[in-house]
Amino acid sequence: MIARAHSATLLGIDTIPVEIEVDLIGGKPEFIMVGLPDQAVAESRERVRTAIRNCDLDFPSLRIICNLAPGDVRKEGPALDLPIAAALLAGFGTIQHSELEGTVLLGELGLDGQLRRIDGALNVALDCARRGVRRLVLPAQSAPEAAVVPGLQVYGIESLLDLVRLFNVGDLAPVELSEDDRRTHPTYPYDFSDVKGQRHAVRALEIVAAGGHNVLMVGPPGSGKTMLARRLVTILPPLSLDESIEVTRIYSASGKKGDVSGLVWERPFRSPHHTSSYAAVVGGGKSPQPGEVSLAHRGVLFLDECAEFSRDVLEALRQPLEDGVITVSRVQATLTFPAETMLVGAMNPCPCGLKGYPEAKCLGNPATCGRYAMRLSGPLLDRIDLHLTVPRLKPEELLNMEPGEGSSAIRERVWAARQRQDKRLGGSRINAKMTPAEIRDLIALSPDSLEMMRTVAARMNLSARVFDRILKVARTIADLDASDAIERPHLSEAIQYRERDSF
Repeated sequence: MIARAHSATLLGIDTIPVEIEVDLIGGKPEFIMVGLPDQAVAESRERVRTAIRNCDLDFPSLRIICNLAPGDVRKEGPALDLPIAAALLAGFGTIQHSELEGTVLLGELGLDGQLRRIDGALNVALDCARRGVRRLVLPAQSAPEAAVVPGLQVYGIESLLDLVRLFNVGDLAPVELSEDDRRTHPTYPYDFSDVKGQRHAVRALEIVAAGGHNVLMVGPPGSGKTMLARRLVTILPPLSLDESIEVTRIYSASGKKGDVSGLVWERPFRSPHHTSSYAAVVGGGKSPQPGEVSLAHRGVLFLDECAEFSRDVLEALRQPLEDGVITVSRVQATLTFPAETMLVGAMNPCPCGLKGYPEAKCLGNPATCGRYAMRLSGPLLDRIDLHLTVPRLKPEELLNMEPGEGSSAIRERVWAARQRQDKRLGGSRINAKMTPAEIRDLIALSPDSLEMMRTVAARMNLSARVFDRILKVARTIADLDASDAIERPHLSEAIQYRERDSF
């Protein structure tokens, strides 16, 4: 008789259902596993055998054939330990076959039968709810993450003996989360009150946060670019439940949740080093995994010294900046990962960082400085809404001990501006993601403003993309001023952020 259990495996951040079939026959005792298991899955044979015996459960000396279906999909990771053990226990008669129907199991077994935390619990739970699965059984450490999915009974167990108890006695209750468990309010070690001077830069980052725009900061070493960038997440609105689920899916599948047991409520801030590989930033690998641009989904991707990044890496960011997704193609699969992030770039005006500053002499020649500036291509710069010069602080600003405006006050204005956008656009969308049709329908310019844009477009030789992005930034500035109309001052401020005097 063949015993069956149901589980799932991850491909990127997506879930593929897996059916475990176990056939027990007489003959020489051996454990054969088929169905394209990777090394971690193949080693389940020894973990499962030892765990069952160490829990004082029967493990007859039989010839065991375990098939992982579908057979043409590679199965990865140790999370199939628990469903393999459950199928075996059903075959041995320790638990009833009927208990495994309508149930998906996941979990890595220790040799003593204890269960360890797994990756991708939320991803599997969402897929189970979509397919109408009634019950999900997984390690207790991963259960809070999966329990946020409505309409699904989630059971968190500590050991293999708990599984037998659940199926044979049925006295274990499903995990239930209170509202306090569902949402936590992040706290940050940084605050904009720490920033001295740089009022122009702080104002620009407020616009960036309000509209979800991309920004490039250019300035000499020590001018505060990194300090400003790290504080951007402190003025962003809190994640909604849907956004938190999106972020948690990515981090859970990638195994980067750390000590967080439930949903991720903190806006991501990712800052890869400029020596990071293409796959690390964009995503990829033998089995495609999300890169830094996807890990920054709904948050901030900060590229410090962005001119030092590989040209291939920088050019690959053009798709996510435009579409909010990144497509990774490999021999095994072509996967699309979410990548709706705000790009914050920081760079020096030249290799030595002193170009254009009278206090010190630039050590490079014009050709060297020109090549440095050209490391960021025109098409990439077109996709960056605000180009910001961050000068060095003057001595009197450094000596000024008065704190700047705090993040909480700025965040209130940002939140108010985003509420105006949500009312206008719907679906928690922001100005940076407006389509050309929405720009045409929702952004009306007065005759005076139209003439101004006509003059600026001719003087600055603006592309159609940059023209639209200026209008989006102007719309955000008007939202911060609680204005329904885009006035000439709003447009003027938006235009000044396209100047690139430092190049």
